[in-house]
Amino acid sequence: MTFLPFLIVFVLAIVGYIINVRAANAVRNSGNRLHSISLYHGLYSLFIIFFPLTILILIWLIFEGPLLDRIVYQSLSPEYTANIGVGAQQLIIAEIHSIARGLVFGEPEDWKIKAAEVYIQWQNLSKNALFFTTIVTCVVLLFWSRTKVRHSFRARQNVEKIVTWVMISCSVVAIFTTVGIIASLLFETIRFFSLVPISEFLFGLNWEPQIPIREDQVAGKGAFGFFPVILGTLVITVIAVFISVPVGLMSAIYLNEFAPPSIRSMSKPVLEVLAGVPTVVYGFFAVLVVAPAIGNLGDSLGLSIAPNTALAAGSVMGIMIIPFISSFADDALSAVPKTLRDGSLALGATRAETMMLVLFPAAIPGIVGGILLAVSRAIGETMIVVMAAGLIAKLTINPLDSVTTVTVQIVSLLIGDTSFDNPKTLAAFALGMMLFLITLAINVIALSIVQKYREIYD
Repeated sequence: MTFLPFLIVFVLAIVGYIINVRAANAVRNSGNRLHSISLYHGLYSLFIIFFPLTILILIWLIFEGPLLDRIVYQSLSPEYTANIGVGAQQLIIAEIHSIARGLVFGEPEDWKIKAAEVYIQWQNLSKNALFFTTIVTCVVLLFWSRTKVRHSFRARQNVEKIVTWVMISCSVVAIFTTVGIIASLLFETIRFFSLVPISEFLFGLNWEPQIPIREDQVAGKGAFGFFPVILGTLVITVIAVFISVPVGLMSAIYLNEFAPPSIRSMSKPVLEVLAGVPTVVYGFFAVLVVAPAIGNLGDSLGLSIAPNTALAAGSVMGIMIIPFISSFADDALSAVPKTLRDGSLALGATRAETMMLVLFPAAIPGIVGGILLAVSRAIGETMIVVMAAGLIAKLTINPLDSVTTVTVQIVSLLIGDTSFDNPKTLAAFALGMMLFLITLAINVIALSIVQKYREIYD
């Protein structure tokens, strides 16, 4: 039922496009000169129907659920809702939703069944109202856009204005989304530091966030030292970068300058396929192949190696991000003007000298951008670390030991009871804020390096 309004908007927008194109062609065939070609008249009708109605449906669906929940909850007798907390209210609403969907467990109370019936009635009313509003508004806009088809109507300018406003809206949404993410992290991080001293978080050497969050729960006192977690993240990232950057850059240089066309046409698709492999598959590869191989090698050399190691996770993560570095570096090298390459070869430089002294310096901004993207992917990876490196935070830089990362700890902290009123769950937001600041610092440093050393050609 939810899909139907979108389908109606799409179909009537296409109908409006066809009607306006035919109407514009009829005006032109009658001898009147149109200000804009028929295509723009059709696009004007399509846009004027599609964008406003899509926004209307999305707003309707966003506010429909909370509004229906409020109506149903207010319809309940006060004897069932008096003196209960927010959690109990949400539990009642969730049970009413389950009954309305037919998922009845046990024998629910009669008042919950009646509330579910009220919810279904209001839900059907809302769906019908949305269906009727969509059809009526689409028809009105369709006829209104049809009246605009005349020789003096500036359809092209109006279409360009609509497209401009759509792009501005998308930009504003992106900006406010970023601001919202930062604000949510900052607000919860401040709450965390009101419970845990910032000095303990930044300089503490122990990370044991398990604390009792209920009276009947047994747990430790908790330790929130950030250093072991970020150290494990850096160890795995360094291993991944140490493996991926040389291999990725060398493969890009070979494919861009030295590889025969047949090898390049075969290798590029293979690299693109590797970039699309799910991370859980890499995690299985790390657990079933790489970790046992490292363990067997360590046993043969007499070394004590943990079952889960930073080396296994980092090496597989490095393999995962090789296609990103290779692809971005190859695109950056291909974007260098061909005249630079031809001029270098004409002056007597070899192909290797041309690559290292001319093409590579000119492509440094794109190459650094690709490496940064790969490093960000490595820092934010979770599944491989969970499966191959472990969950315990240790203060070590030994790649043959088990470590954990910031993202893994964030996931583990937000599993289960997610009541955001204790240091255990709020610590996830503090970790996210620190990860955001570190990533931001890396990007700023890399940008300054690119601006300082890049080659600028006229």
